[in-house]
Amino acid sequence: MEINIQNNSNGLTASLVGRLDTPAAVSAQKDFQPLIENADKTIVLDCTHLEYISSSGLRLFLAVRKEAQLKNGKVIIENINEEIRKVFMMTGFFNLFDIK
Repeated sequence: MEINIQNNSNGLTASLVGRLDTPAAVSAQKDFQPLIENADKTIVLDCTHLEYISSSGLRLFLAVRKEAQLKNGKVIIENINEEIRKVFMMTGFFNLFDIK
């Protein structure tokens, strides 16, 4: 799992590459820290190259969303594949996030 975070004019964009399974989510927790620290801005999670997400990965997304709500920020998820879209639909996450 690889996470590349870039600053932009509105906030941060995190590009996720690979599989966000349980072991990867544990190690990615520290990589998500800049997103949580800047949750008062717009956070874009670019999932163009995200192949899979587990429940542990979903919890990371939820932690960023929760912090953004507290700080009046915004979380946008972009470019999810069909498999991840199905996971979001089944878990109700599709209604929790701004998905583009």
